[in-house]
Amino acid sequence: MPEILLHYIWQRKAFLAFPQMTTDGRRVEVIDAGVHNTDAGPDFTNAKIRIDGVVWVGNVEIHILASDWYRHHHDTDPKYDNLILHVCRRADRQVFNSKGQPLPQCELQYPHAEEQLEQLLIDRFSLCSDRLAESQDLCTADWRHQLLCDRMSKKTDAIGELLKRTANNWEEAFYITLAHNFGFHNNGVPFELLAKSLPLAYINKHRDNLFQLEAMLFGQSGLLTPHTATDSYAQSLLEEYGFLQKKFGLKPIDGSMWKLLRMRPQNFPHRRIAQFAALLNQTEFLFSHLMEEGDVDILRELFLCEPSPYWQTHYRFGAQSPKMNPVLGKPTIDLLLINTVVPYKYAYSKSRNDTAGQTAAFDLLQRIPAEKNNIIDRWKMLGFRFANAADTQTFIHLYQNYCLLNRCYSCDIGWQIFTINPEEQR
Repeated sequence: MPEILLHYIWQRKAFLAFPQMTTDGRRVEVIDAGVHNTDAGPDFTNAKIRIDGVVWVGNVEIHILASDWYRHHHDTDPKYDNLILHVCRRADRQVFNSKGQPLPQCELQYPHAEEQLEQLLIDRFSLCSDRLAESQDLCTADWRHQLLCDRMSKKTDAIGELLKRTANNWEEAFYITLAHNFGFHNNGVPFELLAKSLPLAYINKHRDNLFQLEAMLFGQSGLLTPHTATDSYAQSLLEEYGFLQKKFGLKPIDGSMWKLLRMRPQNFPHRRIAQFAALLNQTEFLFSHLMEEGDVDILRELFLCEPSPYWQTHYRFGAQSPKMNPVLGKPTIDLLLINTVVPYKYAYSKSRNDTAGQTAAFDLLQRIPAEKNNIIDRWKMLGFRFANAADTQTFIHLYQNYCLLNRCYSCDIGWQIFTINPEEQR
């Protein structure tokens, strides 16, 4: 048995169905397995363990045989003096640290189906997908609900962090998040940096003038330069930006951050910036409107913003493409509702102790069609079907926060598939 498999068992808490005891008969409860250390020193740091009712916080070392402690010369290494537990498969001798003090030692009790455990270490995705393909009932309604709640809580935490940086200004925080999501997968980061470099207060001073909004946004994006301003429209924007830049003391972000390669014309950042400008121009107090409205069709209408005539036939400065829908498509708007409006509705309601508003946010997800992306396609291949965005958000969260992070033993599905109870081995 490789020692790394013991590391895996410890890290994933595959031993939870088994009582753990020290070699001198004291009960061991693992509260936190700690952080796996791949550098020199103990195998796990910052672990939290309760031994006979006393909580200890510190490091854990793992060996196949207890005598490996001496073979690795840990008995003379001060880095191992603060160990709170020595874990092994077989305790063939007592161990002492460099100060001559005996260390608490535990023979780890775990599922003895080593072949299955080794396969889990190598190919847990196949094991899990095979079982799920046979029975989707492994993903219970309770677990799905918990996943969706966890996803909303995680997004609420991110909103909370942004509120701290914006002096608890909900409109400013929403503006930044909306900008990020307007960039979608490829250009979320530069779009967010653009919004952070251009405070909403400056936007509001010129909200009624679409041309000035475009000048500020394109100028701050770093995409509008003397080199890229190749036609009269872009040159006029550049001139207007020069005036606004001096007025507000603006500094543009690095335009090289924007991704342009292998993108369809309608997805170019120039087009998205123009649509974002139109949205800001079209609706005053956008945040309040979106928070108050609960009808999904009306919410979609608020995002049906038509950019200026130039951007109805261009996808970048000087580049024409007449076969483009000038407004955002329904699937695109739905993504903005899912990733921006719904989380803010939930977080805003939670901040006001409005439980009805929180429930309304979940209900809104159920009235938006299921998303289509690579993650959802993976689940569909296993036989899962999705009725709405609440379903797809649930399984996106499961994949991103459990499957990709190898948190099999923290997952209700993984627990059912991979945990072997002592009775099953008799």
